[in-house]
Amino acid sequence: AGFKVFLLDPVIAGYSEDSDDEYVLVNNKCQCVTATAKFVPSKENPNEEVLERNIRILVPLKARENISDPLSPLRTTFVYRMTELCKKCDPVDIELGGEKYQAQQSNFCNEPETCYTYNRDKCYTTTFPFVYQGETKNVQAVLTPASCYAD
Repeated sequence: AGFKVFLLDPVIAGYSEDSDDEYVLVNNKCQCVTATAKFVPSKENPNEEVLERNIRILVPLKARENISDPLSPLRTTFVYRMTELCKKCDPVDIELGGEKYQAQQSNFCNEPETCYTYNRDKCYTTTFPFVYQGETKNVQAVLTPASCYAD
């Protein structure tokens, strides 16, 4: 079965000109995307540097439509919106008129994130029917034990 990958929105992210290093703009473990930026010599004019951006996407071929349900159908369409991948949801302090407020730097923070594979930093569970002495009970199972249990 074939699959489709859609990359929507341009990459919009900040960077610093202080170093020759490559900067990580996005590292989204949930959707397996890494975007980096680096200054490189221009092909047209070697005396100038241009900002080169690289987007690396790992497509999990055995991903399910619902990653917490091993019986759901295989996912065949993957959509990547860079504005969502670049979102910054941690609140920041800003000062307006002498008063301090907390604000988020993104408009997508209340929407659930679509994961194409397990983010090892998050706890995932599923329920399954368990038959014991002729009685069926729904039992919760942990899919990412390292993230669900404290050391």
